Amino acid sequence: MKDNLKHMKKVILIGFFTLSAFFATAQETPFTLHTPTGDLFGTLTIPETKQPVPVVLLIAGSGPTDRDGNSPKLHLETNTYKQLADSLLKSNIAMLRYDKRGIGASHAAFKSEADMTFTDYINDAVLFVKTLKEDKRFSKVYIAGHSEGSLLGMMAANQIPVAGYISIAGVGEPLGETLRKQIAVQAPAIAQIFNKLMDTLETGHKVTPPDTPVLSTLFRQSIQPYMISVVKIHPQKEIAKLHCPVLILQGSTDLQVKPENADWLKAACPQAELVKIDGMNHILKTAPAAMMVNFATYQQPELPIRSELVQAIRKFVH
Repeated sequence: MKDNLKHMKKVILIGFFTLSAFFATAQETPFTLHTPTGDLFGTLTIPETKQPVPVVLLIAGSGPTDRDGNSPKLHLETNTYKQLADSLLKSNIAMLRYDKRGIGASHAAFKSEADMTFTDYINDAVLFVKTLKEDKRFSKVYIAGHSEGSLLGMMAANQIPVAGYISIAGVGEPLGETLRKQIAVQAPAIAQIFNKLMDTLETGHKVTPPDTPVLSTLFRQSIQPYMISVVKIHPQKEIAKLHCPVLILQGSTDLQVKPENADWLKAACPQAELVKIDGMNHILKTAPAAMMVNFATYQQPELPIRSELVQAIRKFVH
């Protein structure tokens, strides 16, 4: 009996010290990328080990979404990206997530909105990858992009070799088409005018912003150069150019990027692995298809991201 108690105590102590060692060696450190036009800031989550580990560069979605997946301006409180980094850390996978130019801590690196194009964000991602590849702490570098970050990521992966590319809730059609569908559902009263304005932007020409509040914001003069630079890009053509392993992840209750987008990307890149997660919404959490309940999760940061998503990335990287 005494021998059994001693053995149990020994097992418990070993488990305790193993768990303590994990938390002691896990690191979340600031990461700064110096560029000719200003510094970009991020967070590197990395296990402290003598052996090189794989690292995933995570590129956030559109708008003022920060490195954690939050945006006060959009009332977005998700912690999605932080949760993903913390989850992958448990599998000995490092992750670098960052505030894009003009967002969060990287605000000072922002040129005027009128001078920004999609190419600027692509160049930043390429420079991040180059920096990570030169870091001896990492064995391989992967790119993962969420939503609009998916397109940005595949464009970057076509410019600099990476070990693999991960599309998370990525669009499979030109941005103009996605926006048209979103407006048709969320603001049908302005859909007709919106479509005409988009038609003009797609030809490479600017438009005169309407007086209506929503449209005057969406088509403000300063944002039009950026929109013109991105609406002409076709995700299916870009993903077809990749020469690395590809993982496509998509939730069934994503109300912003419909599940068929993943099918279009898969069709354009047959060698890619496609993983669909039932009941996962755009911010990678469990939610029904009902709009109000689905969008309510965007302000519930305590909700965990889907474990199937983490497992798919873990399997892909390892």
